[in-house]
Amino acid sequence: MNKHRLILVAACALLLPLITLVLHAAVTRINPNDQHVVGDPLDELNGVVIYYNGGVNTTRGRNLSSDGYNLGMRYQCVEFVKRYYFERYDHRMPDTFGHAKDFFDSLLADSELNSKRAMRQFTNGSAEQPQPDDLLVFGPWLFNRYGHVAIIARIDAASIEIAQQNPGPYGSSREHLPLVQREGRWFIEHPRVLGWLRLQPAESLPSE
Repeated sequence: MNKHRLILVAACALLLPLITLVLHAAVTRINPNDQHVVGDPLDELNGVVIYYNGGVNTTRGRNLSSDGYNLGMRYQCVEFVKRYYFERYDHRMPDTFGHAKDFFDSLLADSELNSKRAMRQFTNGSAEQPQPDDLLVFGPWLFNRYGHVAIIARIDAASIEIAQQNPGPYGSSREHLPLVQREGRWFIEHPRVLGWLRLQPAESLPSE
């Protein structure tokens, strides 16, 4: 193989991932599902509505409360979890910005206070079992560099059910993930789960 061909092959190898990411970013801003339009209500958790968002990178402007509190970009996953705590608990996060992955602070020890969110943070593998109404944080991956957040809706002996917004045009607002305990520590069996956050002190409100 001559020098020019080697350069061409190397250039293609470098450009292909970039082209793939650019195409992915473009495709994920459209809605291929003709059963829904962006903004359709799909589900609700404890009275807080979950809306359809089409492609995962779609946004419909910033959602603000009547007094200006930033709830996030409609109808991203972050917008749902912030709106959930605001409507259900009147909870306002001190840091009102950030992508989903930014909700988990990797510098904190297990069970420390995450001051940006005013919530206690637990690492996946914590001695503290996850609970309903906890905020679950997923890390980024190749096709989603922002991460993902959801609310734990229910827990049983072997799994958790999450409620989520913006899982993709054909994704479900509910998903079940395995929950196991090993050597006194709790693990949600998903490769990108970083941990969960919890309001302190816990409020006592009726669940679904």
